[in-house]
Amino acid sequence: MSTQHAEAASYDVRATQDKWRAVWDELRPYDADGTDPSRERRYALTMFPYPSGDLHMGHGEVFALHDVVARYWRLKGYDVLNPIGWDSFGLPAENAAIKRNENPATYTYDNIETQAESIRRYGVSFDWTRRLHTSDPEYYRWTQWLFLRLFERGLAYRKASFVNWCPNDQTVLANEQVVQGFCERCGAVVTKRELTQWYFKVTDYAQRLLDDMEQLAGKWPERVLTMQRNWIGRSEGAWVAFAIDGREEPVRVFTTRPDTLYGATFMVVAPDAKLAAELVSDEQRPAFEAYLERTKQATEIERQSTDRPKTGVFLGVHATNPLTGEPMQVWAADYVLADYGSGAVMAVPAHDQRDLDFARAYDLPVRRVVDVPGEGDPAETGVATTGDGAYVNSPALDGITDKVDGIATTIALLTADGVGEGTVNFRLRDWLLSRQRYWGCPIPIVHCPDCGEVAVPDDQLPVELPYLTGAELAPKGTSPLAAATDWVNTSCPRCGGAAKRDTDTMDTFVDSSWYYLRYCSPGRDDVPFDPEDVKHWMPVDMYVGGVEHAILHLLYSRFFTKALYDMGLVSFVEPFEALINQGQVINEGKAMSKSLGNGVDLGQQIEEFGVDAVRLTLVFAGPPEDDIDWADVSPAGASKFLQRAWRVAHEVASDPGTDPAAGEVALRRVTHKTVAECEHLFDSKRFNVVVARVMELVNATRKTIDSGAGAADPAVREAAEVTAILLSTVAPYVAEEMWAELGHQPSVSQQAWPTVDPALLVDETVTCVVQVKGKVRGKLEVPPSISDEDLEALALAEPNVARHLEGAEIRKVIVRAPKLVNIVV
Repeated sequence: MSTQHAEAASYDVRATQDKWRAVWDELRPYDADGTDPSRERRYALTMFPYPSGDLHMGHGEVFALHDVVARYWRLKGYDVLNPIGWDSFGLPAENAAIKRNENPATYTYDNIETQAESIRRYGVSFDWTRRLHTSDPEYYRWTQWLFLRLFERGLAYRKASFVNWCPNDQTVLANEQVVQGFCERCGAVVTKRELTQWYFKVTDYAQRLLDDMEQLAGKWPERVLTMQRNWIGRSEGAWVAFAIDGREEPVRVFTTRPDTLYGATFMVVAPDAKLAAELVSDEQRPAFEAYLERTKQATEIERQSTDRPKTGVFLGVHATNPLTGEPMQVWAADYVLADYGSGAVMAVPAHDQRDLDFARAYDLPVRRVVDVPGEGDPAETGVATTGDGAYVNSPALDGITDKVDGIATTIALLTADGVGEGTVNFRLRDWLLSRQRYWGCPIPIVHCPDCGEVAVPDDQLPVELPYLTGAELAPKGTSPLAAATDWVNTSCPRCGGAAKRDTDTMDTFVDSSWYYLRYCSPGRDDVPFDPEDVKHWMPVDMYVGGVEHAILHLLYSRFFTKALYDMGLVSFVEPFEALINQGQVINEGKAMSKSLGNGVDLGQQIEEFGVDAVRLTLVFAGPPEDDIDWADVSPAGASKFLQRAWRVAHEVASDPGTDPAAGEVALRRVTHKTVAECEHLFDSKRFNVVVARVMELVNATRKTIDSGAGAADPAVREAAEVTAILLSTVAPYVAEEMWAELGHQPSVSQQAWPTVDPALLVDETVTCVVQVKGKVRGKLEVPPSISDEDLEALALAEPNVARHLEGAEIRKVIVRAPKLVNIVV
């Protein structure tokens, strides 16, 4: 075939996609086996999508990167579990159903089918036999079952407290779902509301969640581990008991600086903490309640702002400083949050700027207890000092200059007097999981006037949602389920009397905290998962998804796993061995949005350039964690490369099975070095460099074809086969087409990783530098195994070296075979 004819040859992208998708549907090459004990297993997992419309560019990126891992592992001979499902409960579907006057299931499952079709077209190597939807009763039956196991152990409980409330979506939010004071979902300003809600006791696992991150070091992105550590927020300090006028029980306050207790001159309580309502005097109650109402309108971000004027109200009671014996006024102020410790803090205004600002606003005493060199008295300067120095105005500590000694001495004093103790505190709060919306997993609890909270028996699960549509779902401040009286009214499983179902549904993060376990035992109707199946497949070897889930989803999944470990249901404490967080796909330097008019439609890009070109563009754009600016990449260029790669296979003129040993050695070296390097690059997640090396291999093969050796050279066939195998991880359709052109049966994805000949990894020659008086005077191409003696002789005979040695006396020849000869004259 002439070069001109070869350049004109091309494959039909759309026909190729249709052809091979049909073949894959028949062959099912991606189904996990799980039965062959001789094969090492790998579990590749991508964060499952939410079914709101069709796939977007973010899906395109995460699926492409994830699929590279799964396909590479199959080539390496692993039995790979690569499942797919949908996180299909949630507010967007419910809000859409209200607008459309339909049940959320209609919107949800229509979108799931749309996305499923797009994913199949995108060529992702999922095992579709394990498909799940969290809104299926056969799935959420087991979500309810797991809730009850936590309930039995006291890890699921109900309490009344002020919670984050989204006035737009009419539902409570966990702290993690409030972003800078706004609802993560709809962007509305979040307020506070007092409700009785269900919680998971995540705080019982705070230290373990922190300690077990050692297992993840070097396997998870460091920034994710840092975000989790900060959210857990471990701090060491002390509980200090403050006696309160007229109250039998003292108020316990946590502080990280008990050594500054001599400088505590007043106490501040969060207005929305129960404690404030308990402490306020009758005389001050009207003023307090008015202040509490104003506090509820402020976001936590506003309350924590350092430049916001400090406001508060005196509660009409005094506490006693346990070290000084002095009375301290007790105030309610919104700069203290209810969910930190007991909701109360000891105010040390000389050494905390917020306390100092408050003290100055209300003319409260300021006492310096740490003399920080070079800084004045905060009572005079208005600037709190936070550095280290000698203790002053602190009888038991005066003269001590070391903070560690000061803290230890103070804790010893408090412990001896029975008014305090050293302790550890965590920023982490229990997981608020109640939601006042319909489209979620019902909480399997019955409220009986005689028996209290009663678990629905396992054999009565699932508690299925009643069928509600349109206006029945509209937010009313309580769950829409509360109006479904036929569903709500039931009998108590314990006493048989009249009772009511719990009308809240679970946070969707509950559904996604265990789905990876269900994939191990799909379709089981007797257990949520088989421990033996889970033992075979888990932990997940590689998890791929967005960094936006670094706190919420990952922390909750880790909690679930540890709780299940304690129940004896799993044998590991961390669910995800390794983690890849992909970057964003942006356009023209900015996140894609309709308002900016810079959106890029994944489906349109696929129509124009083909699946393989889009996938290759996304993988080749940079390391997985980097953002991809679509304005800076070229799917058209990727398409041209794929056509060139296909033409190489199309032109191969030797028969399948031809021994490559007789082929051109130079090309064979490139081929084997590419395989060896790509193995390392895959393992180190440098997928973009893999693509670059394959491009270089295609170029080298093209050069050989166009040279005297031609397309019949056995080395060309070997290079083309390797190209098809490597490309199958990124561009599966063209790889399959190339494999067929090369005379092989499908599927290329089921081939073994190419074997490397170590001899071909060794360069035939290396460049030896020859120096005279420290300057390079010659270069030699020599065998890697050349002896020192032979190399010295060649160096001295090199013409340019010989010229620079004329008339000179050689004092020493330093030989470092095979790369250096240094001649000293």
